[in-house]
Amino acid sequence: MRILLLNQCFYPDHVATAQHLTDLALGLKAEGHEVTVVASSRGYDNPQNHYSAYEVWQGIEIHRIWTPGLGKKAKWRRLVDFACFWLSATFILLRLPRFDVTVCLTSPPLISTLGTAVAALKGGGVVPWVMDLNPDEAVAAGWLRAGGAVERTLSFLQGWSFRRAARIVALDRFMAARLMAKGVPSAVIHTDPPWSHDDAVRFDPEGRRTFREEHGLQDKFVIMYSGNHSPCHPLDTLLEAALKMRTQRPLHFLFVGGGSEFEKVKAFRQEHDLDSITTLPYQPMSRLAASLSSADLHVVVLGEPFVGIVHPCKIYNILALGTPFLTIGPEESHLTDLVKQLPTNETAFSAPNGSVDKVMSVLSEAVSRGFKGPSVESQKLAREFAMEKLRSKLIRVIEEVAATK
Repeated sequence: MRILLLNQCFYPDHVATAQHLTDLALGLKAEGHEVTVVASSRGYDNPQNHYSAYEVWQGIEIHRIWTPGLGKKAKWRRLVDFACFWLSATFILLRLPRFDVTVCLTSPPLISTLGTAVAALKGGGVVPWVMDLNPDEAVAAGWLRAGGAVERTLSFLQGWSFRRAARIVALDRFMAARLMAKGVPSAVIHTDPPWSHDDAVRFDPEGRRTFREEHGLQDKFVIMYSGNHSPCHPLDTLLEAALKMRTQRPLHFLFVGGGSEFEKVKAFRQEHDLDSITTLPYQPMSRLAASLSSADLHVVVLGEPFVGIVHPCKIYNILALGTPFLTIGPEESHLTDLVKQLPTNETAFSAPNGSVDKVMSVLSEAVSRGFKGPSVESQKLAREFAMEKLRSKLIRVIEEVAATK
């Protein structure tokens, strides 16, 4: 079976979609399938990172697309990068042979529409793997006006590609409900979350000790937010709590990752002269276990309008670690679904967006309890999201689509 994977990010990039798509590619290759990837030649979070235009890596053929790498500081910069990706990807896809199945992720926005258009010309099935929904996300973030000409056009393109999809992979029940509200038949939707990186992420006591020593965190109680810093995951509540608790030792806030809001965290730290905040860039996969294990409490955030639009997949790595965590977000979401399955006030905590006092109360309680090691309950729940379990299910979905084309 010949499979094309289409997304902005792929190995060796570190962002979540790159890691999950790389896992899928390796799994498909291990099953004996022929795998081709079309992705960007620049790093997602750092456009200064350049990757080879073409290479064969572990038997996977990778075609990488040049873009200007203008970054995310302004909307027009993003639009130019997206347009260049689309244009270059079109030429590459038209040049490549027919594929039995094209798996499209969602970066840049509506890339599944391009994959669908090329498959309509050449044949083969299309499986959108919906990591986030656009233009829904752009509307929820205030970047697009609902009902405007641009939004209507993008929604039309999204709907066209979804109606032609052989299967659509939704990440949670809320996303599946949104897809059905758009007219996607429930029979077409396969609902499964992204897997944890259980091959690379597990609680690492030695890595924890080394990472904390390296960054001067030995005697701190570390509250960590790790991953993409975006408007979909508003950090205002957590930052205000950090400001109000600035004198409460040994509390320390560690922000690791990147994204459009990462610079705002740095600016907040500088504006308020907060030595209780440390910021670090994305950590390579080889150091991910050590980085994540260094936390005493993890924080996962979801903005109110983004339920069913985005899916903070970092939660599954946190479950695998067994580290206590706090979710800040809506009362109903896939995060609260998980919290309800764990013993609260011990392992899993939750607070609404904007409730600074509640967050401060949780953090104070966590500090008073101290870090007692990994939670057996969390690690048991994490097995439901293990890579080999969920990746195998997704591979079967892709193979079923190929068998019908």
